[in-house]
Amino acid sequence: MKPTFTYRQAIVNDESKSADVFLVFPCFLDTPGLIEQDFRLLFGETTANKFLEKWPTSFKAKVIMESHRLVPTTELLDLMRSAESAAEVENGWDSDMSTILLLLHLLPPSAQGRKRPGKMFTSQAVHQLIKLKKTGISVQQHLDNITLSSQSYLLAVGTTPSSIHHYFIVIDKHALPCKATGSVGVFDKLFKAHYVFGMSYSSSLTNFFTFVQTTICNIDMGET
Repeated sequence: MKPTFTYRQAIVNDESKSADVFLVFPCFLDTPGLIEQDFRLLFGETTANKFLEKWPTSFKAKVIMESHRLVPTTELLDLMRSAESAAEVENGWDSDMSTILLLLHLLPPSAQGRKRPGKMFTSQAVHQLIKLKKTGISVQQHLDNITLSSQSYLLAVGTTPSSIHHYFIVIDKHALPCKATGSVGVFDKLFKAHYVFGMSYSSSLTNFFTFVQTTICNIDMGET
């Protein structure tokens, strides 16, 4: 895959060919680790490690602290309880994923073009970032049920949000396996997939991903 990196980037950055990347390189569909490899070839080791290094040490506690300033809702309070808990909260996401979703509440979808404030759509944006697939329903069945082409998102496979067995990154009705098992690692791969496959951010997640890009990963807007 390394010798074909330049050719692959030419495909994903050509709008007329980008949809064919999984036909030309089907190994993305069954070989974990390739997203990480291509991102490192794009940006180097230092940038590739930024999120994994800075999230637990510099940002997680600050996100939780800032969340206390938000207007409390049932969803927000549930996330804060899970984020601050050292143990698993029944039917709640783990501490790291809960904090990532709190960041989305701090950076809600823009209100441009909408009659209601952007924060009214945060719950909808959460479902564009991560979806839960109950164990017993095949991943292929989930993909077959997608009716509209959407931006990439995380597919968490498990019985409840607190009991996830596998993660996939869904792109254009394809499910790419995640080598990482922890929430921080799988979100890191979702973020990197945008660059590896030449995708723009979902409009409802632009504020959120731009913060991750510029403030956490130090990737300048002019470089992308």
